[in-house]
Amino acid sequence: MRKQLLGLLIIIAVLLAACGEQQENTGTEAEELKQLLVDFSVPETADSDETVELSAAVTYGEEPVTDADEVMFEIWETGNEDNSVEIEGTMSEDGIYTAETTFDEEGVYEMYAHVTAKDLHTMPLKSITVGDADPSDNDSADTEAENEATHDHGNTEGFSMHMDLPADVVSGEETDLTVHVQMDGAPLEDANVRYEIWQKEGAGNHDWVDADETTAGEYHALHTFSEAGTYQVQVHVENDDGLHEHEIHEVAVGE
Repeated sequence: MRKQLLGLLIIIAVLLAACGEQQENTGTEAEELKQLLVDFSVPETADSDETVELSAAVTYGEEPVTDADEVMFEIWETGNEDNSVEIEGTMSEDGIYTAETTFDEEGVYEMYAHVTAKDLHTMPLKSITVGDADPSDNDSADTEAENEATHDHGNTEGFSMHMDLPADVVSGEETDLTVHVQMDGAPLEDANVRYEIWQKEGAGNHDWVDADETTAGEYHALHTFSEAGTYQVQVHVENDDGLHEHEIHEVAVGE
């Protein structure tokens, strides 16, 4: 009888352990299915000197995010992203982060809502037309010629990328190159990201540097510029679904 009772207790213990493990795995899978989503709201038009509210409703799964590590709105006039302005968002209510800005001049402006939370980063893109500006004017060849380091976000619908341009780059020292890649407002994971680097003046070779994905949709690489000068850095993004996008940036390297 004792042997039978002992055997029964062992069977019950094994079943309970298996059930607990299954529940733990199910909970882990549910956690992995959650996404960091940002509903970025911006008026389509505004008048110059009008106060404009920028709003980002941040959710993780179905829950509002009240403890985001960062919500930063980055704004620039189309074709002039190198001169962007950053405004920190503050939470006005549960999961909704806002900021206010004004535009001194007419034009078409673009903006990212950079959101970092739950070890994830996402950055939806919006645009606003200020005054009587014509959005089609910013697509002209003249605009592209004036801005040689234009940010070409490619032709794939829903795709966007943003590179954190390094400041005070010095020759002979390692420089961290970082790019954030998204598809339909969510981080684009498991992409093949490479940096093609060459000196703007001269006929030197092009260096290719592979980037590693450190967090979802964020790709890092280290590169040492051999000498001072102006360099072009072209980001190439590919994946198994046939995506191939690229974007060129200009980096000034000092001694």
